[in-house]
Amino acid sequence: MKRTLSSRQEPANEWADISSRSRIRRFKQNVSRDFFLYLLILPGILYFLIFKYVPMWGVLIAFQDYSAYLGFFQSKWVGFEHFERLFANPDFYLLLRNTMMINVLNLLFFFPLPIVLSLLMNEIRLEWFKKTIQSIVYLPHFLSWVIIVGISFLMLSKTEGVVNHLIEYAGLQRIDFLTDARYFWILLTLQSIWKEVGWGTVIFLAAIAGVDVQLYEAARMDGAGRLRQMWHITLPAIRNVIMILLILRIGHIMDVGFEQVYLMMNGAVAEVAEVFDTYVYRTGILQGQFSFSTAVGLFKSVIGLVLVVVSNQLAKKFGEEGVY
Repeated sequence: MKRTLSSRQEPANEWADISSRSRIRRFKQNVSRDFFLYLLILPGILYFLIFKYVPMWGVLIAFQDYSAYLGFFQSKWVGFEHFERLFANPDFYLLLRNTMMINVLNLLFFFPLPIVLSLLMNEIRLEWFKKTIQSIVYLPHFLSWVIIVGISFLMLSKTEGVVNHLIEYAGLQRIDFLTDARYFWILLTLQSIWKEVGWGTVIFLAAIAGVDVQLYEAARMDGAGRLRQMWHITLPAIRNVIMILLILRIGHIMDVGFEQVYLMMNGAVAEVAEVFDTYVYRTGILQGQFSFSTAVGLFKSVIGLVLVVVSNQLAKKFGEEGVY
């Protein structure tokens, strides 16, 4: 019996060694054949290794009482103490509510707009007019949030803002947009739309450019107008792109632009403006609680990962390709 088992295991090991050697040989052949292509992706690989994967060791301090003098390996281990502190913090649900609401508003109103804008721009037949519109809607993307917020202050200030001057000219009372908590989430959403909606059309216009022109010709011969062509040809053709970007967007639902929120925040709107990103800045950078702020960041990352996996599985369940 022992001889039989050993005789069966030896060929299996031999086949495994042969298969391993053949894979290594094929890999060497591919590298030698496409050496310059691999050389082109080398900077990207180094970027992700240096700036994405190596810093991941820093999540260790979320489970430590980290001290910069003692370092990673000599700081005291405290387990999940910082996470328990986060969940027991009375501000946790406030941070979660504000973060989720800002992102949900962006998901509902900001995400569909680049799709709509791409469909409309694709219908423009005058090439010079189309390029002009593209340049105009792309331009705000290249402005920093400091400039965007500065423009918002100039437009919406209660005393000197242009909008309030128009409201007063119409015989109505001035509105304090910047210090009224009711308008804060709306202002953030409108700023994001104005700044990024044009840039978001780049991917969708590229996807639309890949749609077979013969489909539109056949639809026109059947009497389909432009709206029907958009609904029955263009949208189904870019559906996979929309789904992938939606999944990735859902994965960032716990991330809010720190710079935008921090610049727009003031004492009057702090209750609706404080999010995880600004909280990490205050506790981690200003107060020096590096372990606690790392725990907050790790919590956000885990939630984002779970959302990506779940939404990707749901997409596949409904027949879409998904991210992976």
